[in-house]
Amino acid sequence: MKRRGHRNQRGPVGPAAVRFFLSWGGAACVGAAAAVLSEWVVRGSRAELWAWFTKWPTYLLLTAALYGAAAVLLTALTGRLYLAAAAVGVTGAGLALVDHFKTAINGTPLVFADFGLATQALHVAGVAGTLRPPLRFWYALAALAAGVLALFFLRHLTALRGRARFLQLGLAAVVCAVLFTPAFSPRVGEVFRVDVYTRMAAANAHDTYGLAVSLWRDGCRTKKAGPEGYGPAYMEGVLSRVDELTAPALPAEDAAAPNVLFILSESFYDLSDLPGVTYEEDPLQSFHALQKEGLSGRFYSHYLGYGTGYIEMSMHTGFQSGDLGAGTNICFMADDVYTRLPSLTGEFTTRGYEARMLHGYDDSLYNRTVTYPLLGYSRLLFSRDIQTLGLDSAGGVYGGYYMRDAYFFRGMLEQLSEINGAGRPAFLYGITMENHQPFKPEKFGGACQIGVESDTLSEEDMGYLRVMLEGITRADRALGELTEALRQLDRPTVVVFYGDHRPNVTVEDGTSIYQKLGLCPSANTAEWSTEEIGELYATDYLIWANDPALLKGLAGEERPSSVTGLGTLLLEVTGAPVSRYWALLERCAGACLADTELYFADGEGRVFRSRAEAELTPEQEELLALREAVVYDALYGGQYVTAAMNDPPGT
Repeated sequence: MKRRGHRNQRGPVGPAAVRFFLSWGGAACVGAAAAVLSEWVVRGSRAELWAWFTKWPTYLLLTAALYGAAAVLLTALTGRLYLAAAAVGVTGAGLALVDHFKTAINGTPLVFADFGLATQALHVAGVAGTLRPPLRFWYALAALAAGVLALFFLRHLTALRGRARFLQLGLAAVVCAVLFTPAFSPRVGEVFRVDVYTRMAAANAHDTYGLAVSLWRDGCRTKKAGPEGYGPAYMEGVLSRVDELTAPALPAEDAAAPNVLFILSESFYDLSDLPGVTYEEDPLQSFHALQKEGLSGRFYSHYLGYGTGYIEMSMHTGFQSGDLGAGTNICFMADDVYTRLPSLTGEFTTRGYEARMLHGYDDSLYNRTVTYPLLGYSRLLFSRDIQTLGLDSAGGVYGGYYMRDAYFFRGMLEQLSEINGAGRPAFLYGITMENHQPFKPEKFGGACQIGVESDTLSEEDMGYLRVMLEGITRADRALGELTEALRQLDRPTVVVFYGDHRPNVTVEDGTSIYQKLGLCPSANTAEWSTEEIGELYATDYLIWANDPALLKGLAGEERPSSVTGLGTLLLEVTGAPVSRYWALLERCAGACLADTELYFADGEGRVFRSRAEAELTPEQEELLALREAVVYDALYGGQYVTAAMNDPPGT
């Protein structure tokens, strides 16, 4: 008898109905606590959190509902509210911390598509450098731990068994289905005044709705909609119009197809015009000299400070973020998606080129070992593979934390020689790493080969600027060595060289070099002007050839380009597009260079907040509508004309 009584004292206390309501009430409190503490970590101060809540109280309530629903479901599954509280609290705090780090790295918040890299989080953190959680994160964890401990001591008041627990599980499943499935979430959005339909810049959605609701909005937005009237007949009309607007492909005039070296130079841009900074000599001597011999200009990127893999995929496929369903990660789509429409690589392999990719790091990030073979590459060489080629390593293999660009380019030249020796033209895509973050003052051992001064930056800040300068200078010098070697090559060769994005150099106090120099007001892109976005989301590119005749009179010209526009410029130089798809992209580049949630750049490189602000002509709008229909048909529709878009124009 005593033993049975002792056992009952450890079990649930009070009537099941009371414990049922206490369990739900406790889950609601857990949701509210997780919402407040996670948003506090995100917002940076209690004052900013309060200002946000008083302006949009429904969004904090929805945040609490999302966390609370997860808590009540986990309580039903585990039978313990304190375990659910621990899981929900740690998840909320963890998301807030990742969001804080991502904003510090590149000025944009965590978005749903970033979860495609979740399994590679440690690798991403490794190349990002030292990331320190803010003090408020530890305070939030301490508060959550205290709450979990309290729930542990009160666990007998919320414990459910038998029918009560089964009922809670059923009700919790219904609540979660309403909150987290596309069938019902738009209605929830209406109740809480969340627009789940309109395309919105991530920073603006984050500032308005908060972290959890902006992620929820991305994850539960309605399915990608097709054009009005979409169907087989509609797409046949699209195909007919594409043929009317694109000229038939013509064979290249050159007797020998030129080699193509397409080089993504990590975080490269022309920093010689940074305000308040002076240099003892030109830090981009090679690049500026080659500009006089080639086609060059501003390059509009989709990202700042990160996103290299996403840029690569857009470069190769022609897809932009607006083409994809909400939350889709362009590097982790279904395998067959990458082969439905012709890749940029395919425009060359169809002509008999052999395509290979070289990367100065390992194969851990962005799903490259899967996507690049699908895009048409016959061989992938990462850092370890390049080091087995027996290259001249004078000067060393590594520079800073990664492979030296000069050594990397020797690997490209070796592959070029091997392919040409077999009698084929080469298409080589190279991704350099020497100038990759982190930009710690000790990265290059304190070396900076060009003197630099600034009246704006402190000596501590100058340490970071010197590292950025040294990395870009090394990239420039390596480019000069590469082009000098190609001048000695008998076979005509075209080099495409571009910076994927600007580096976002964060200094010791958490601000960026760009803030210190007055180029932007904060790390939050929602606070930037259109001009500031246009400046900081642009780098530079160069198309150069060892035979000036290859450039068809374009030498010395300046023309804006972009992530999805540079491939069409290359095709203009090396021959007309092979496929209808790239012929259409070539025409569209004259109307739009970049169309992201953050900004729109027209064909002349003018930057606007949105496509609507650009006031395009009816002809330009028609071209973009045709492109959108073709991409929708291939990715989400019936693929009525997808095969035909792989054929030459006018076929």
